[in-house]
Amino acid sequence: MKTTLLLTFALFSIVNICLAQQFEGIATYKTDRKVDLDMEGDGMSDAMRDQIAAQLRKQFQKEYTLTFNRNESIYEEVESLNAPAPQASGGISIMISGGSDILYRNVTNNEYVNKTEISGKEFLIKDTLEIPEWTFEKETRNIGNYTCFKATRSREVTEKQMTNESDSVVEVTKLITTTAWYTLDIPVQHGPGEFWGLPGLILQLEEGDLTILCSKIVLNPEKGAAIEAPEKGKKVTQAAFDEIQEKKNKEMMERFQSDGRKKGDGNSFRIKIGGS
Repeated sequence: MKTTLLLTFALFSIVNICLAQQFEGIATYKTDRKVDLDMEGDGMSDAMRDQIAAQLRKQFQKEYTLTFNRNESIYEEVESLNAPAPQASGGISIMISGGSDILYRNVTNNEYVNKTEISGKEFLIKDTLEIPEWTFEKETRNIGNYTCFKATRSREVTEKQMTNESDSVVEVTKLITTTAWYTLDIPVQHGPGEFWGLPGLILQLEEGDLTILCSKIVLNPEKGAAIEAPEKGKKVTQAAFDEIQEKKNKEMMERFQSDGRKKGDGNSFRIKIGGS
């Protein structure tokens, strides 16, 4: 009898280990961003302002999938077949580029690979993960069928902004607070986009005017959850890519300033997204 019990226990343990190794899933997320327009310039009617705000918010409402197992995840936008955004009064059309980024993360190897592009040129950012410093809160909430726990983190970021007075570019440092809701029912460290590092899958996230909410989860799908790191693009580190992006942004700002001075027709305007 003792031998039988030991054998049964051993088989049970092996099954549990196999199930743990096979744990995988696909989570679907939807993003939304509040749009607070700060526009200045002549010729901007209330109707045009409202249409631009509606177009902007529509552009920010996207859907993503996070395919994951215990060690790896890959986050990418779901291709949309929506018609192009209609033009507002005066022929203004708002289009926000995106959709090609693929973010792969491996928490065991402590690395990530991000496939992205600038001006049509593809880059492959490969670098080491920085473990985020989360503060665990006492609050809980239910999201779907899952009990979620709250965690927060705050960090300072420096951004370049164009001043209203002289169209000059200045650096502004501000504090950003992120609130995440994660569930221990799915014990993986993954989450949408750049957000990860909690003891359970992140189902909801709020940062400034951005909200990301998980709308669907499929655990251990029948067809499996294929996860492969992207390989196409010029390989660079995060620091090198940031330098390239900063240079490109500077060129765009200079072009915008030059075009505004050349036109001088009083019909130009500036759009500021968010209230900060």
